[in-house]
Amino acid sequence: MELKRWLAYGVEAFEAWTRSYEEYAAHPALEVGEEACAEAFAELAGRLRGSYPFFHPCYAGQMLKPPHPAAVAGYLAAMLVNSNNHALDGGPATSALEEEAVGQLASMLGLEETFLGHLTSNGTVANLEALFVARESRPGRSVAVGTEAHYTHARMCHLLGVRVRTVPADGAGRMDVAALERLLASGDVGTVVVTAGTTALGAVDPVHRIVPLARRYGARVHVDAAYGGFFTLLTDDPLLDEDTADALRAVGRSDSVVIDPHKHGLQPYGCGAVLFADPTVARFYRHDSPYTYFTSARPHLGEISLECSRSGAAAAALWLTLRLLPLTRQGLGGVLAAGRRAALRWADLIAGTPYLELYQRPELDIMTYHPRTEPAALSRIGTASREVMRRGMEAKENPVFLSVARVDADAFTRRHPHVVRDAEDTHVLRSVLMKPESEPYLDRLHHRVADLAKPAE
Repeated sequence: MELKRWLAYGVEAFEAWTRSYEEYAAHPALEVGEEACAEAFAELAGRLRGSYPFFHPCYAGQMLKPPHPAAVAGYLAAMLVNSNNHALDGGPATSALEEEAVGQLASMLGLEETFLGHLTSNGTVANLEALFVARESRPGRSVAVGTEAHYTHARMCHLLGVRVRTVPADGAGRMDVAALERLLASGDVGTVVVTAGTTALGAVDPVHRIVPLARRYGARVHVDAAYGGFFTLLTDDPLLDEDTADALRAVGRSDSVVIDPHKHGLQPYGCGAVLFADPTVARFYRHDSPYTYFTSARPHLGEISLECSRSGAAAAALWLTLRLLPLTRQGLGGVLAAGRRAALRWADLIAGTPYLELYQRPELDIMTYHPRTEPAALSRIGTASREVMRRGMEAKENPVFLSVARVDADAFTRRHPHVVRDAEDTHVLRSVLMKPESEPYLDRLHHRVADLAKPAE
């Protein structure tokens, strides 16, 4: 897909639409000179070169990837209109696009047709909305969150004045179901936050076992599938372990789900989504505006959202992307499959090198590993991991961009009991292979990282 062509198409379509209205004069206050534009844009282009190469497979650090050209072109086309999807008054066309796109997300996740949902600015806001509804649904009761869950849950619960109960993780970084049941038996927990794809390890909590357990104790279930939700496209593919696939198949049996199209959905920032199985939770959002909701008797998106102003361009970008890469195994699923294959293959390559060791085998497309050290001690492993990251980023030729994750001593020695525990925590290397280009580039990436981890002679 030639980006320049479709960017130009979006601009031309916008200009043709504007010409259908009565001609008017542009205001001189908005005019800027061509020379000033050239100078400012040249400076901007230069400053943007200070970014890391998120587009390139040599960047395997954080959860960053370029949006699909279709998303960029769709966003520009709608951004020129500059609609606001808070209300049909501000975004009649893009609100319809949002409803269609969110309906496709709901179908992918296994939610019934009667769901309630909308896009958000990001996953943090989406989780805030889910926790807000959890508080209103189970007033006075706590929220159970796994130790490997995203830190946003504790922050949002603090904001909402909700008590948090922490559930320990098992040996693979997933919520410990037995520990959860002991907590549920206290009768204090109103909602369990389950993570489908932790951001540190890519671990998937056993949703299929937690949902019936929570139901038995009268607790709600919220699934934070911001990272891993799109992997539901691979549940019938042997690329996923059966337990992971079973967990992802159960996401639609929860009370609420959050998913981030600006991660695996190929969208630009920011585009999150929150969906509720019970549409009657709309009652918790009820509010009045004296000048907003006047063009339609049907619900406006702002009447089921905590946010007010929200870009309609994000909805247009997602809608257009899903027209071209539908939510099927052959469509967007093929993009995720490439990253999953790369992760599995890299795990095998690491197992065969004397310089690197897996922290744990990847469950999705996030790799955690570390340099082998002599002696094998937490302090030395942490130092070596940080040094590999630094040297890779600072290399003048063929740089490689990785990240590190902090791991406490208990978690590390649980996986690797032979390692000397001489520190309370350590760091391991962490790589996110969410770009499909990581698959053909993998050999070069592996050899570069293994070379960086090789002890100096």
